[in-house]
Amino acid sequence: MTAVNEDRLVEVGRARVLAEVAALSALESQIDGRLVAAARMLLQATGKVIPVGVGTSGVTARRLAHLLSVTGTPAIFLHPADGLHGSLGAVEPGDVVIAISKGGQSAELNEFTRRAKARGAKVIVLTSLAGSELAALGDVTVALPTPDGADPGGVIAMGSTLIASAWGDALAAALMDARGYPWTEVLFTHPGGAVGRLATSDVVIDSQPAPVVAPEDD
Repeated sequence: MTAVNEDRLVEVGRARVLAEVAALSALESQIDGRLVAAARMLLQATGKVIPVGVGTSGVTARRLAHLLSVTGTPAIFLHPADGLHGSLGAVEPGDVVIAISKGGQSAELNEFTRRAKARGAKVIVLTSLAGSELAALGDVTVALPTPDGADPGGVIAMGSTLIASAWGDALAAALMDARGYPWTEVLFTHPGGAVGRLATSDVVIDSQPAPVVAPEDD
């Protein structure tokens, strides 16, 4: 059995949190006109919103699809590998694909994105590398560099995933505000769990705490 150095465990854990906090702090100044361009494209879309990605970026894309739907922009995740085995047929003119990849070099994601554009979809790219193959495919490309140390070894997608997720959160919140999507609808479409047990829709989306507090179990 491996000996456990408790102090070392705490040290490593805290260092990881500090590295990721620093990465997220740097993101605020990058919420700019690119978010406006992406939001405008989604507000004008006449078709589906389809976040896509593979690996850890796929998890991020699936999360974004959920949160967009929660906040009034209907979205559905489609795995690029499945898309290349036929479900790309779900992509039509008027759709917007949100392609997420740290390095922008994932072959199946890039091929899916290229073919989605050929089928008439618009593309928003969210990546760390502005010069990547995927970045060049975007009608709107948002390149958010990953600070040194944010990803362990520069390989394990921890900080970079948080950056992409937080940018997606900013987009979802901005769209909710732009649409005037009401909290009554948020609660109506979320009848399960602690959120579903809220007795009032008297909540606000701003810097102030909501007057109704419930434990989150979703």
